[in-house]
Amino acid sequence: MTQKTTTRRGALRAFAAAGASTLAAPHIASAQANGTTWKIQTSWPGGAGLQIFKDWCATIVEKTGGELALQPFGANDVVGDFQLYDAVKNGVLDAVNPFTIYAQGIIPAATFLTSYPLGLRNPHEFDVFYYGLGGLEIARELYAAQGMYFVGPVHHGPNIIHSKVPIRSIDDFRGRKMRLPGGMVAEIFTEIGAETTVLPGSEIFPALEKGTIDVADYVGPAVNYALGFSQVTKYISMGPPGFMSVYQPVDIMDITVSQSSWDALSPAMKQFVEMETHVYSDLHHAAIQKADQEAWAKFEADGTEITRLSQDDVELLTEVAVPIWFNYANRDKDAARVFKIQLDYMMSGSLGYVTPEQIEGLTLDL
Repeated sequence: MTQKTTTRRGALRAFAAAGASTLAAPHIASAQANGTTWKIQTSWPGGAGLQIFKDWCATIVEKTGGELALQPFGANDVVGDFQLYDAVKNGVLDAVNPFTIYAQGIIPAATFLTSYPLGLRNPHEFDVFYYGLGGLEIARELYAAQGMYFVGPVHHGPNIIHSKVPIRSIDDFRGRKMRLPGGMVAEIFTEIGAETTVLPGSEIFPALEKGTIDVADYVGPAVNYALGFSQVTKYISMGPPGFMSVYQPVDIMDITVSQSSWDALSPAMKQFVEMETHVYSDLHHAAIQKADQEAWAKFEADGTEITRLSQDDVELLTEVAVPIWFNYANRDKDAARVFKIQLDYMMSGSLGYVTPEQIEGLTLDL
């Protein structure tokens, strides 16, 4: 075991121990103790994300008076990150807490059920999409066709980019070996010259350490520090001030359950799980943001330099991104109808992220 690995594991254990305290809430008075236990695996490999998830899971049995319990597993504990949906459909797991973008392999429209470059930029905008503009109903329809029930989104926060070399403009991505989650995000960075590869979160640290990649996106500062990224990179690249991440400004996870496990719940318990997903999303998002504030000082102490892209870079990336949005939307009828809802929202007076000039000549195949 290398010194770096020992340090990384020690940091991860210490950070996890300092994670969110166990949440407490009264149980549902009408619950009956029939002892249903769901095996649920998250995409978090460690750090605050995993600890918050486990703490939330631990509250469910008390809140339901024993009617439902969640047995939590971290990334790769039961199956690999990219096998989560197969595990749900095959009954190996009852539920999962994945990054929603991982569903795009089986549900093309999932590309637009989560953040994408220069799209919706704040958590509340995705709440409007899901709970106000019909996004939740479409997501559930699409997941049902795969034998799964999409309970609801879980907010995390912006993703950031770690690099062995400084990234001060989009030109600096050219020729760099870069880890990304695939799909549209990878295509946009490929378009500006990066050599992209897809890796699950648990494999990023060793790939950076070995030099297999020299740039990697992952989640936010707190989790990434706990995973040891400051030991194997020197720089963090973000968008202009106030725009932390241009390529994934809102990182969305979700709670997804096998249809058979969901159908076995009583109507009252189904409603409870849906409400608890809201609770988990709010607590998770707030706890992660708090931990991020503490992590910045740790990165600075380790000598990590923060670099920012300019507003000009944002405008150039938008020129690259908009045609790719339409390309992905037109690959699938469901993707097109999801994207149309978001496009109308982004072009509305509420947001104004997209102008008629930017989409001139582009059409959606609805």
